[in-house]
Amino acid sequence: MSEPQESSAPTAPFGNASPERFVLSRRYAAGSGGARGLLITVLGEYVRRARRPAPTSAFIDVLGRLGVDEKACRQALTRASADGWLVSRREGRYVWWRLSPAFEEFLDLGAQRIFGFTATQPEWDRRWLVVLARAAETNRAGRDLLRTRLGWAGFGNPAPGIWISTHTDRVKEAEFVLREAGVHDDAQIFLSEHLAGGDLPTLVRQAWDLDEVEREYEAFLATFTRQPSADPLVRLTQLVHAWRRLPLIDPVLPTELLPAGWSGARAAKLFHRQHAKWLPAGTREWERISRQAQ
Repeated sequence: MSEPQESSAPTAPFGNASPERFVLSRRYAAGSGGARGLLITVLGEYVRRARRPAPTSAFIDVLGRLGVDEKACRQALTRASADGWLVSRREGRYVWWRLSPAFEEFLDLGAQRIFGFTATQPEWDRRWLVVLARAAETNRAGRDLLRTRLGWAGFGNPAPGIWISTHTDRVKEAEFVLREAGVHDDAQIFLSEHLAGGDLPTLVRQAWDLDEVEREYEAFLATFTRQPSADPLVRLTQLVHAWRRLPLIDPVLPTELLPAGWSGARAAKLFHRQHAKWLPAGTREWERISRQAQ
């Protein structure tokens, strides 16, 4: 069989991206729902791991098991190609999809964060990253971007115009967001220590809605303590898809700032345990449905 012609990849939105854009884009992707969000999970969990192309039929199969119809699946693949995530190749009556180099890097970076995520900050030198920034009333887009993107980056907002994080290595992420919002030149960024005043747990409660985060962890525990499906692809994909949302909403605070009995730590242990248990069967099933087009 002659080698098929490969489609040229469009300019990838991640190709010249800074690490900060990769991180923020991954957080956006983690929160996206529907066929697009599930496709990202499938690409990251199966195609990225296999390091080889997969046929359209495999995507239709796995997404169909997750409740996505064929038309929506094909549309998601087409959009992913147009966005520079995937490159297609026709071989006879089959179309094969491979990750673009930039999107493969994007997924590798995301995997490091997802599988390294433990729901607590392992080390903290007791310093805080503090951002003072406000967007003008007329800059509504900038205000929304500040709130959303700094939230994605794990910053809490204890008072108007004040953003705090225990992750002092996120200066570049903060600067990136400030530039995107058009407020960088009027903002200030500090490294600081808490010396006196009210207790820190009160500050934490003002800055972050930990009750909501706790509810998300409890829901995760309730769903995945037992096997949610006998289908190896469904249970593995659902597990990873649910888990990769949680770094989006969890600021990942040091243990000393978290409520006693924080359920995030239990959820992280459950994720890693179930993922190790379910990965072999899920990978075998993905290989089986991918080979059917050969």
